[in-house]
Amino acid sequence: MSATNADILLHPIRLRIVLALGAERALTTAAIAERLPDIAHATLYRHVAVLAEAGVLEVVDERRVRGGVERTYALVAEAAQLGAADVADMEPEELLRGFVVFAGTLIEAFGRYVADPQARPEQDLLSYRQAALWLDEDERATLVERLTAAIGPALGNGPAEGRQRVLLSTVLVPDLAASARTERDDGEG
Repeated sequence: MSATNADILLHPIRLRIVLALGAERALTTAAIAERLPDIAHATLYRHVAVLAEAGVLEVVDERRVRGGVERTYALVAEAAQLGAADVADMEPEELLRGFVVFAGTLIEAFGRYVADPQARPEQDLLSYRQAALWLDEDERATLVERLTAAIGPALGNGPAEGRQRVLLSTVLVPDLAASARTERDDGEG
């Protein structure tokens, strides 16, 4: 993926569209608009077109509706993520901007949840946590593999009676400053 595609994915509205489609098998633009009611339709259609043109979304169905064509889109999973090589090519400012966009979509989703009169945090098992882990490279890779294996089966689930859509967000950020302090402290004595 080129830096241009990183720019495509890291736009706040396009990231929300990708996240909306990531939870569904396929959606029409009208269905995407229902899930993102705060985005003006013209703006939403423009951003869906950008994602489709970039190959992040693909048209999986078309049908005639009131003289127009209604398209159904699906997410092209491989094109909707930034890999290690993509991240390696990004400047620190781009990485920070991407994370700010990600965090903004997370904050926006949380805000929608807590503002919803039907929200029941204790019953919905709402949680957010941060844990500091000391891991070497192999342990970190093993952790990511285990998390992927644990989450993998649920990723294929679609909407069904009794299921509630849940957003799971993960962030692994090396704490270089703490590691450097520990190494300095270990060498002092």
